[in-house]
Amino acid sequence: MAVVDIATFIADLKDHAVDHGFHVHDDRHFVETYSMRQAWEVDLHPAAACGGPLDVHIALEVDPRVMLSFEDHVMELPEGVEPTEDFKLPMVVSWSLPPLPDGPDLLLLATDLAGIGGMELPLDVSAIDAYAAVTDAPERSISITARVEVSISGMFTGQECLGGVMPKVAEISEFLLDRAPAWLGDI
Repeated sequence: MAVVDIATFIADLKDHAVDHGFHVHDDRHFVETYSMRQAWEVDLHPAAACGGPLDVHIALEVDPRVMLSFEDHVMELPEGVEPTEDFKLPMVVSWSLPPLPDGPDLLLLATDLAGIGGMELPLDVSAIDAYAAVTDAPERSISITARVEVSISGMFTGQECLGGVMPKVAEISEFLLDRAPAWLGDI
């Protein structure tokens, strides 16, 4: 039996997202049969933006070697001793918007978002210009991604709730929703 219940952590993460004003639309669990690597994914969006234009995607990668190492660590601990914080799992939060006809200045957007995300939620901001045909104007799509490490020890002790992350995810989502109409040319 596994020492850490990842499914319960994901259920708690979804509840925490709902508490911060998100609608959860879908969740998936993938298991790679050869390596037993797992991925847990949750699709959500701010409750104020049902029907668009912003979607948020959260993915937690579970490496079985890390989980087995943590289990070995816990089994070797004397009773009453807490496990170390050395064991982490990567979690990625991504925001997506439709192609933006009047997209923002990327440097300005990255600077504004860095002020919101801070040290708790460092963000990568990038853009892709797509051309349907050589004579067409480009359609710019923006990608915003945050990578955080989730403590397996915190999951084990029931203390990992991502308390500082979900409020930042909500604040970034609101920031993007406030500016999306201008970027989409709706204003």
